[in-house]
Amino acid sequence: MSSGEMLRVYEEHAVKCAREAVEYDLKGNRELAIRKYQEAIYYLRKMVDLDPGSRLSVFYIERIREYEKRIKQLKSGSPVQPPVNYVAPITKQQGMKIEQESLDLPFIIKEKLGVRWSDIIGLEKAKKAIKYSLVYPYKRPDLFPLGWPKGILLFGPPGCGKTLLAAAVATEIDALFMQIDAASVLSKWLGEAEKTVASIFSIARKYAERNKPVIIFIDELDSLLGIRQSEVGGEVRVRNQFLKEMDGILDKGKTWYIYVIGATNKPWDLDYAFIRRFQKRILVGPPSYEDRIELFEYYTRRLRLDPSVNFSMLAAKTNGFSAYDIKELCREVQMRVVEELFESGRADDFSMKPRPITMADFEEVLKTFKPSISEKVIRLYEEWNKKFGSS
Repeated sequence: MSSGEMLRVYEEHAVKCAREAVEYDLKGNRELAIRKYQEAIYYLRKMVDLDPGSRLSVFYIERIREYEKRIKQLKSGSPVQPPVNYVAPITKQQGMKIEQESLDLPFIIKEKLGVRWSDIIGLEKAKKAIKYSLVYPYKRPDLFPLGWPKGILLFGPPGCGKTLLAAAVATEIDALFMQIDAASVLSKWLGEAEKTVASIFSIARKYAERNKPVIIFIDELDSLLGIRQSEVGGEVRVRNQFLKEMDGILDKGKTWYIYVIGATNKPWDLDYAFIRRFQKRILVGPPSYEDRIELFEYYTRRLRLDPSVNFSMLAAKTNGFSAYDIKELCREVQMRVVEELFESGRADDFSMKPRPITMADFEEVLKTFKPSISEKVIRLYEEWNKKFGSS
């Protein structure tokens, strides 16, 4: 039997034992509940030992700890609350309204995000592509008789603004914003991850039926829907459920305003079946020279700067830096002058302020501060964009 087949067998046993444990637990049968939790732990440990490098191992270990904690509670003999953290996500059969469902799901962000296009420096090409694909069709659907993209893939190096773009779109069209990732889906009750996916899209459709736009933002898409050499049954079911749900929002004759925006740093790890379902694939790359000048102006706006600081020169010295890199560089420079104040022994005097930051400070920090993106990686994104990009 191959390791992949063994993983699937262990998973089936672990799921079965966990379900039975929860059933006995809810009925108050502590002895049988403890026994089944212990059996579930046994199979979970087998899965971790068999494939310790899997990203799912983290979630299995977390589940082991929760079951161990529950066993300890049950053995104490004192009254305990029902195991609400282990049950499956809310379903229609539980007779709950959409408002109640949405309040209980952590991946729905209910408050206004407050991110606008003007808050995003640069990325003009990406912003333009998203407006054409998502904002304009929502505002004037009558102008798009052939429909519009419902799936948008944002790919590129980390720290370049993919999440900000998705948040800005949600603000622009006043959409319900549902942010999910591998952790929020795969760490649910063992064996129920695909039901979590179904719940996400079910809630989205309910809001869409009220003519409310919904954005399902999947962060680190490759961690959830990437190609893997060996997969256990749960991963396969989650992937299949996503395919089914994404096909569902593309139903003919439906004018639902449901958009799936995926963000990934590793587009080459995605299954082609998913790539095809994201009709727009937009490269979100490092800031240009002009954008880097704006970013330095933005991140130093509340700092005391010496006239020697030259943003044009700094932009020239930071080719390949992400927006996040530039923010961290400015923070490091500020920490440099703050450290001087503390070491001088005058920091206790609140009237004392750090000296102005000079160009020499930036140059000194740049000697050891390196960009998080290499030229080799940038070329990989550009090559993938030539092959699959559609912006």
